[in-house]
Amino acid sequence: MRINKMTVCVAVLLLGSVTSWGSHFQGSQSREAFWQEFRTAVIKKNKTAVANLSQFPISMPYGMRAVRTRAQLISRYRDVFNHEGDAAICFAEAKPESDPARPKEFTIACKNGAGDEVVIYSFVLTKLGWRFKGLDNLNE
Repeated sequence: MRINKMTVCVAVLLLGSVTSWGSHFQGSQSREAFWQEFRTAVIKKNKTAVANLSQFPISMPYGMRAVRTRAQLISRYRDVFNHEGDAAICFAEAKPESDPARPKEFTIACKNGAGDEVVIYSFVLTKLGWRFKGLDNLNE
């Protein structure tokens, strides 16, 4: 059987499409797996696991210094996850929200002490997988 160049090109294009679709599907699964692991670490207050699932520096709300290292995250854990509200309580029910225009990012919105959903945790897809990247307070 003789295979011409056109057949090879079509086969390569189809294989690339299937591989791309599979990667996209796996990316969605890995985001969910990451979220379950991260939320569990926060709920259990496992500071080391949270640090392992973070990308530094972690941006912080206006007036607060960025968290630059794993050691800083561990020592400033309360500032990040209990400053305006209780992330462990929020994360127990929170669902990731994403913008279709930014498929490599998602956020988790939590309520502050007044009950306003203004505390935003942001996550990004890196070469190492999904990572916690920042905290923002829409009131500041």
